[in-house]
Amino acid sequence: MRSGNLYLLPILALAFSLGVVAQTDYRPSRDNLEARRWFQEAKFGLFIHWGIYSLLGDGEWVMNNRRIRARDYEKLAQFFNPTEFDPREWVALAKAAGARYITITSKHHDGFAMFDSQVTDWDIVDRTPYKRDVLKMLADECHKQGIKLFFYYSQLDWHHPDYYPRGATGHEAGRPAQGEWDKYLDFMDAQLRELLTNYGPIGGIWFDGMWDKPDADWRLAKTYKMIHDLQPQALIGSNHHRAPLPGEDFQMFEKDFPGKNTAGFNTTEVGALPLETCDTINNSWGYNFTDNGFKSTRALIHYLVRAAGSDANFLLNVGPMPNGKIQPEFVARLREIGRWLKQNGEAIYGTRGGPIAPRPWGVTTQKGRTVYVHVLDWPDASLILPALGRRINRARLLSDGSAVRYEERAGELLLHIPPRRVEEHDTIIVLELAP
Repeated sequence: MRSGNLYLLPILALAFSLGVVAQTDYRPSRDNLEARRWFQEAKFGLFIHWGIYSLLGDGEWVMNNRRIRARDYEKLAQFFNPTEFDPREWVALAKAAGARYITITSKHHDGFAMFDSQVTDWDIVDRTPYKRDVLKMLADECHKQGIKLFFYYSQLDWHHPDYYPRGATGHEAGRPAQGEWDKYLDFMDAQLRELLTNYGPIGGIWFDGMWDKPDADWRLAKTYKMIHDLQPQALIGSNHHRAPLPGEDFQMFEKDFPGKNTAGFNTTEVGALPLETCDTINNSWGYNFTDNGFKSTRALIHYLVRAAGSDANFLLNVGPMPNGKIQPEFVARLREIGRWLKQNGEAIYGTRGGPIAPRPWGVTTQKGRTVYVHVLDWPDASLILPALGRRINRARLLSDGSAVRYEERAGELLLHIPPRRVEEHDTIIVLELAP
């Protein structure tokens, strides 16, 4: 991720070269199309940023931000011993939160592999006293508990000598001013092959970092084809902040809803693929022990609801501590979101963005002939909506099924609810439409 690196904001506006070639002849398989449908209905995932950077407690960009040389950064590995990591606990927490999938960093920008890679010893098994493959442990537990696992993979690498010419970041790592770019891409493909062959069926690959070298030839066609050949159902997404490229299976937005650009680096072009937006519980992706800016449960539920109303999934991030535990502030909020989803998930899971575009007061979601009106900030005693174009058979509150008074007028729909019936986080009105 890159949003925590404020001094790089001017770089983030760089456009990609028109010469980027992706998998132009890609025709998704039946399994892939089914996986896309599943993904589009899942709505909520747990993002996990975890690596040796967590030892410094200053986020995942600490190597670059503190200008740490690669040979000094390597010393961290000998202190990384997450003996309290419990994959069963992590997966159980994700399920308790109502998340349908997990996306975890397999390799971040520091190049350190959180899995047992055979093409480098810069990994958790070879360099740390822990000497165990945490991704294998997590993958096995995800398969056991029935939750899909996606692997985040950074194409950017501040450690590898062949990541050359250098991109916009990582100039203080002390690497020689030389290298073979194709050799690095071979290394990247080899690691991706390991992730796609040694960890069972996966949900997909979540790429990040292409923005570091926007004009480079990333050999996307070759890489994307390899992924789809090895696991046809695996979905490919890239956090490159532009319209989807051929061969990609979903489009993502960082700290933004689809089509918005409040963060300053997202595209406003929304493609036809399934959508996802990601954000943090505090202000950091990786563990940051001084970041106490925790969003409230209400704010996180509102983000989830607004994402669903924008026809997108919400991927909510945690940055585990170096000992392998997830900090209690994160756990508490995730469990509270899970309790809310247990009561209200009908209006989130399996829905699509509703017939009324997002408004300041809230959003709508839809499932067949059922429209869910999510009123996050009730404006008045009555809510005026555009007419839905179909007669309403019934209007009720999702919370207890009680009837909601409504009026259908020319071009308008009025909903009335007593103030005492307004819910704490989201007042959901269910409109059952006529055939």
